[in-house]
Amino acid sequence: MSDRPRRGWLSFALVLLALVPTHAAFAQALPTASGPGAYVIVGGTFSDFQADFGSRTIQGAGIYADSNLTWRVGIESEARRMVYPNFGERQSTLLAGPRWSFRPKGFVPYVKLLAGGGRFDFPFNYGTGNYFVVAPGAGVDLHLGQRVRLRLVDFEYQVWPGFTFGSIHPYGISAGISYQILGSSRTKLSH
Repeated sequence: MSDRPRRGWLSFALVLLALVPTHAAFAQALPTASGPGAYVIVGGTFSDFQADFGSRTIQGAGIYADSNLTWRVGIESEARRMVYPNFGERQSTLLAGPRWSFRPKGFVPYVKLLAGGGRFDFPFNYGTGNYFVVAPGAGVDLHLGQRVRLRLVDFEYQVWPGFTFGSIHPYGISAGISYQILGSSRTKLSH
């Protein structure tokens, strides 16, 4: 790996650390706001990615689940399958990792850092491969009532460092809808 991508990852990691609120760990006063507590949402997305293999745009669908300890901190798990139909190329991923939200209701911006496995089906059925994948990302969800959310945009930059022909970096956007299946549906804030 050259120094340029390493510097980029180090910069990204430092930005993520700067965004994590540290005041909560040292606070002595009682909180002035409370979120919905622990909850789980599940949803589906449509994705449009630059495949970074043959400079192709590749599209597909995915499902995700957000398991949140509080409205700020949770774990996101996602499965996505994207296909370039003319050549038989497919990229499938199963990823999970921490997710940090910045607001409890309305427009909810978030960042995430996922890792897991990816399967690449090469064009014209030349073969398949299974690889480790790291995927930082960010996006915005919109609450539509107490349990329904729109995933307005989710940007993800994937790194497949052990890919057969050298590291690839697919990236793209997703949009979708989700439903809260567990936990309180109320968010109470005092100003």
